[in-house]
Amino acid sequence: MNPNGSRVVLIVGGGGREHALAKRLARCSSVGQVLVAPGNAGTEEVGRNVPLPQDGPTIENLSRVCEREGVDLVVIGPEAPLVAGVADGLRRRGVATFGPGEAAARLEGSKAFMKRLAADNGIPTAPFEVFNDAERAAHYIRHHPTPLVVKADGLCAGKGVVVAANAAEAEQAARSMLSGEAFGDAGKTIVVEERVAGSEASLHAICDGTRYFLLPAVQDHKRIGDGDEGPNTGGMGAYGPTPLVTPKLEAEIAKRVIEPVLSALSRAGTPFSGALFAGLMIAPDGAPQVLEYNVRFGDPETEVLMELLDGDLAGALTGAATSSLDPTCVTRSPKSAIAVVLAAAGYPGQPRTGDVIEGIDEAARIKGVGVLHAGTRRLGDQVVTAGGRVLVVTATGDTLRAARDTAYEGVRAIRFAGMQVRHDIASRALS
Repeated sequence: MNPNGSRVVLIVGGGGREHALAKRLARCSSVGQVLVAPGNAGTEEVGRNVPLPQDGPTIENLSRVCEREGVDLVVIGPEAPLVAGVADGLRRRGVATFGPGEAAARLEGSKAFMKRLAADNGIPTAPFEVFNDAERAAHYIRHHPTPLVVKADGLCAGKGVVVAANAAEAEQAARSMLSGEAFGDAGKTIVVEERVAGSEASLHAICDGTRYFLLPAVQDHKRIGDGDEGPNTGGMGAYGPTPLVTPKLEAEIAKRVIEPVLSALSRAGTPFSGALFAGLMIAPDGAPQVLEYNVRFGDPETEVLMELLDGDLAGALTGAATSSLDPTCVTRSPKSAIAVVLAAAGYPGQPRTGDVIEGIDEAARIKGVGVLHAGTRRLGDQVVTAGGRVLVVTATGDTLRAARDTAYEGVRAIRFAGMQVRHDIASRALS
């Protein structure tokens, strides 16, 4: 740590998740400065944006920033740098880094690896098969009696999953992926698994390789339209804590989902440190099944979680990064929180950019509302759209209903051409 006792924290990324992390870490008394590389139009309001060369967050580029700025802790937001081994490279150079190494990051980087690890260690997950041949996959799909989900093995920015309505749709998805047409090399291997009924939930654990502590369970809303209509997205909103995950169920998930994967990776000599994010399906009878593991904070889940944690989050992340996690650094807030995504015209396909955004300051003045930037940039004295998910409006409240009402008051204050927003975030829980 710097001689004055104040951490310099570097957050890697430029979306809503990174703005939420920057805003929350800047509140920690142990943090003196927050840097975000490359950041966005919102992160510069709570820290300092650090531009990166065209090749992005590589080991060399980030190492130069760390050396120049005297960085004490690096927090890697997106999955791609983790899967590429950036955390390993920074640790080799003596920089405390929150995020798993390349070997442990295969949990997210390869869905086939994740499913086999789960099956080998008794972790509840849907029956599956792995294919790299289109004809074998098609034969399996045509002769399978139950609905199927087709997943590209590699990273696809949250879009490599097709929940097929019938065998023909599943076969089409499999052929499109395996040919390379859909996702290039990321789809050259696929996982075909049985569809699981129930409700989805997200549970995060902050881990140091052996120790961990759980964050409140939240629920994401993936589809673009109200009532879960339309195509999947990276997430159109989230809320937490969710009543779907009771204390009893949370304890069961810890024992059956979190601890076995940490033990398996530790035994393999690739211990997991960072944010372990379990995407779960909770069956009607209450039994959890693992849909996926992610190796970083979720988005938009992080925008909710940062509002539900009290204490020295920077201390907790530093402890996780240095195999010295103190779970008492952070406590859960008794409040509820919600995040509503405002998306650009054309999302989740080809989003339109350059539309002028109005009303951000107006929304931020509403008591309890926060406005996080995701896909934005400054153009002179204006803020314009620069990505698919543009802004995330957050709110907290003593009840979920109060948080929801406050958030949508903030949403109504913001305007840009073609803005897409779901109006039913958390409605199922409230009904």
